[in-house]
Amino acid sequence: MGDFHAIPTTTLADILGKRQVMDFGISRLWPSDRVAGPAFTVRCPKGDNLMLHAAIYRAEPGSVIVVESGDTDFALAGGNVCAVAHRRGVEAFVLDGVIRDIGEIRADGFPVHARGVVPIPGVKKSVQPLNEPITCGGVTVHSGDVVVADEDGIVVVPAARADEVLDKARQILAREAEETLDQWEANHRAKVDALLDQGKS
Repeated sequence: MGDFHAIPTTTLADILGKRQVMDFGISRLWPSDRVAGPAFTVRCPKGDNLMLHAAIYRAEPGSVIVVESGDTDFALAGGNVCAVAHRRGVEAFVLDGVIRDIGEIRADGFPVHARGVVPIPGVKKSVQPLNEPITCGGVTVHSGDVVVADEDGIVVVPAARADEVLDKARQILAREAEETLDQWEANHRAKVDALLDQGKS
């Protein structure tokens, strides 16, 4: 499985389609570099954040911790949890939920993609299995799937297709790098005009 850090989510979305793109409600909470890594999946029931707090000690360095949350009323994590995850080598959080202490997290430089921020934390009661299939942002995520997140959104690359998709993405980016804007415009205009002509008939 190669390194996806150089691959924009827009390119991956073109290859994989809508089914693998999380909904736009989950977005990065402060400007950060593109993140990419294998998913470490977590499920947190409504109002509970125990398993995310457990995951930061169990995820391998380079992992993206991805959380299916039961609500957006209670924070899944705060500044200290994110700081510990960061120094343990976790790549980022992708949360179908909310966090708190955004100022601390931003200052520490830990990338978080979530639905927003709320000041009240959840409780820690519900023990759930880790690394089970979850749903985050409308996408089914399995442990080990490659999660890529940047300013355009979040794409999940199925682990079984990772090498194929990476090769295809590199080919597309190389081809695009060779094309000037004038060439792109000429091709684009010809395509648009052809479609408009088809629509008239």
